[in-house]
Amino acid sequence: MLAVPEMDLQGLYIGSSPQRSPVPSPPASPRTQESCGIAPLTPSQSPKPEARGPQQAPFSVVVAIDFGTTSSGYAFSFASDPEAIHMMRKWEGGDPGVAHQKTPTCLLLTPEGAFHSFGYTARDYYHDLDPEEARDWLYFEKFKMKIHSTTDLTLKTQLEAVNGKKMPALEVFAHALRFFKEHALQELREQCPSLLEKDTVRWVLTVPAIWKQPAKQFMREAAYLAGLVSREDAEQLLIALEPEAASVYCRKLRLHQLVDLSSRAPGRGCLGERRSIDSSFRQAREQLRRSRHSRTFLVESGVGELWADMQAGDRYVVADCGGGTVDLTVHQLEQPHGTLKELYKASGGPCGAVGVDLAFEQLLGRIFGEDFITTFKRQRPAAWVDLTIAFEARKRTAGPHRTGALNISLPFSFIDFYRKQGGHNVEMALRKSSVNFVKWSSHGMLRMSCEAMNELFQPTVSGIIQHIEALLERPEVQGVKLLFLVGGFAESAMLQHAVQAALGARGLRVVVPHDVALTILKGAVLFGQAPGVVRVRRSPLTYGVGVLNRFVAGVHPPDKLLVRDGRRWCTDVFERFVAAEQSVALGEEVRRSYCPARPGQRRVLINLYCCAAEDARFITDPGVRKCGALSLELEPAEGGPDAAGAPPGRREIRAAMQFGDTEIKVTAVDVSTNRSVRASIDFLSN
Repeated sequence: MLAVPEMDLQGLYIGSSPQRSPVPSPPASPRTQESCGIAPLTPSQSPKPEARGPQQAPFSVVVAIDFGTTSSGYAFSFASDPEAIHMMRKWEGGDPGVAHQKTPTCLLLTPEGAFHSFGYTARDYYHDLDPEEARDWLYFEKFKMKIHSTTDLTLKTQLEAVNGKKMPALEVFAHALRFFKEHALQELREQCPSLLEKDTVRWVLTVPAIWKQPAKQFMREAAYLAGLVSREDAEQLLIALEPEAASVYCRKLRLHQLVDLSSRAPGRGCLGERRSIDSSFRQAREQLRRSRHSRTFLVESGVGELWADMQAGDRYVVADCGGGTVDLTVHQLEQPHGTLKELYKASGGPCGAVGVDLAFEQLLGRIFGEDFITTFKRQRPAAWVDLTIAFEARKRTAGPHRTGALNISLPFSFIDFYRKQGGHNVEMALRKSSVNFVKWSSHGMLRMSCEAMNELFQPTVSGIIQHIEALLERPEVQGVKLLFLVGGFAESAMLQHAVQAALGARGLRVVVPHDVALTILKGAVLFGQAPGVVRVRRSPLTYGVGVLNRFVAGVHPPDKLLVRDGRRWCTDVFERFVAAEQSVALGEEVRRSYCPARPGQRRVLINLYCCAAEDARFITDPGVRKCGALSLELEPAEGGPDAAGAPPGRREIRAAMQFGDTEIKVTAVDVSTNRSVRASIDFLSN
């Protein structure tokens, strides 16, 4: 709680009676050095937010980086032709003759902690290291989820490499982003040598929509450290929400670019064997022929045929199934311009493809012993990476109608290490284990039955379906008939079949774009060119500050009573800025004015609180927690009364907060001088 200096509370107000205007709570918690008392000048009741259109800066090119849990990539488009999206087609180290538009999210650092390589190059180099030498190298893979799973994320959070060594997570992410920056800029220089000025590039970073504000700020801080943009040019970097980006891209698609899983022939498990969604929407298209003018306008303005056939107000779900998370968003199509409105806050959870990998690791632990697997990962890290690569290849071929077993090669290092540690061979371990659907083949491989692979997928796939079904039960989502399945994990025939089987009976049409794994990346580029396409979002949490209000007997709890200088105050009142589930338009502002408590004060810190409930009354209520701090950096005030005639120290600082963007933003102005005040919100300092 923000500490307020011992002083006459009446002196904190400007032009407003204390009976109507709240002030911050008195000293009730440890003081922060430079923090100070402030007084909101607006009434306790939140005024209607004011809308302000987003300001667009001129950018010649947009570069989007899809930083995924298992794979990452980048794409770009020029402002002169924003819908012509250029993809990175071939990553060094990929399989010969195959176009790799993404590369594994693998980072390799030298024993000294210096950058060595990323992606396929990092994976292959580390794989080829001598086992003893590999112990000293720092290899990171699938590390994105650490940012989501860490409850107390700070700039000092550590990441653990495969060999057990740790280093600051911020440096790990900065190394990866710096790699993409240099890779992308090199390609841009080759294609357009005139684009050398840093202010011509707008960067876009993708993050899951379910990520909280600290994780989003962490990615921005990593981008600053990587040199993508500077703090002074913060607007040059956009944070894009992954399912939103997918939605933005899907609205551009033509019918032949989509596949309707409900029209798939029985027994087919491959993408190329499914029928187009074209025939599924033919009847609906004919029924809307009388709206030809509206449809023609939409198609000519860039909205895909599917959306042109949808009516104003139609709503749909985007399920982004990636490596680490399932991320769900519900959008409503707004005609005639095809903008999007979020109907329910982003939801989902850690149910990505990594869950299948963890299930495989647990299966190995059941066969060979958990202690052995842990020891092997630490002492033979490169061989462990080799084993995970072998499993990944088999995981991608798994399907619900497959009849043959899947063979997974065990590295010789694994076989030899187990013989030395366990005293017998791996074949004997399989015979002794309780796992009867995994055998040892005559070719020296683990032979997994279809039942075994289904068991590995089942928990993760069931978790995804449960999240979708829970979302569909919400009243805000009633009437949804269309679900877009996107993300890297959405390529899995196992997932596609399970989602269609579970949701098709509900009358929900499950649609998969042809380039399903690239949907988010391409959508992020389009979002960077037109960030105003998502016009309305829902606040995931309730945000506000703690203040003092006039104490009202019978309304306020007696234990909240504070008497000071003969005045009766209610402490710890939660003054709400925005409520959970509240619709907030892009550019809407919530304004509050504050007064520094002391003459000559240079900094004001205001603690922010959040909760999931909409009706929290006090910052001490269950579920309410301190989540960040609003910082206002003040220029020295001139001596004597200010321009408004107020005595020194009674300066009005007007802060404007925006909750309708992908990040919470704040600006501020000194009313007496009409000069901008440096304002920021820190969610990583708790």
